[in-house]
Order: sequence, then structure tokens, then C-alpha cells
Amino acid sequence: MTRRHRFAIVLTTALVWSATVFAQSTPAPVRAEIDAMLNRLETSGCRFQRNGSWHDGARAKAHLLDKLEYIEKRGTLRNAEQFIELAASRSSLSGRAYQVGCEGAAPVESRQWLGEQLRAIRGNAGGHRP
Repeated sequence: MTRRHRFAIVLTTALVWSATVFAQSTPAPVRAEIDAMLNRLETSGCRFQRNGSWHDGARAKAHLLDKLEYIEKRGTLRNAEQFIELAASRSSLSGRAYQVGCEGAAPVESRQWLGEQLRAIRGNAGGHRP
């Protein structure tokens, strides 16, 4: 192993370690609101459309949790609205808006549906806003 190769390994290790050490997790109150919104989506009986395909609430929740994990590896979310904007409103591949379709109602953009759920969650929690 050359000196240059050893240096590259040490540098790469240091960069990975520092990214892990300095990455901050989403504050607990914000994460609680996100989890509550996703639980409402999962149990709502509504369907979630992304890139032209409809999915049940459990699959939608799993997809949005994957996107949340991706975002959290790169930084922290300041509030649940930022989660909706960055992860839960549109496909990062196609740019198409996500839709939520509930029985007896026309589909709406997920940004609107999740925003309504967030307002209801905050209303039930005495208006908490992290």
C-alpha cells in the first residue's frame, strides 16, 4: 500500500466520521409531528399517488420514511412543514406532485392533505408549533 493510498483511506474515514458526528437528528417534537402525520396517512384508508401509481397508506408511509431518512442523513429538519415541502409533496425523480385520494372525495395534492393533518394534530395538542 502506497503512502498516497493510506492517506486517501485516512482522509475518507475522517470525512465519514465527521459527517456522522456533526449530523444532527430532527428535534423530537418535529419528529413526533411527522410520525403523527404519517400514521394518519397509513390508517386513513386513503390512497397515495406517486409517479402515476396509487399505493395504500402503509406503502406511502414506508416511502416517505425512506425519504425522511435520506434527508436526515444530510441535515436536520426545522419543522414538519419543511418535511412536507422537501419529502412529502413531490417525487424527487419526476418532479410530479404526490396526490392523496380518499373515498368520496377528489384527489388533492399531498401538500394540502398533510398540511390539514398537521393543523389537526396541532389543534389536538393545544397548538404546539416547534
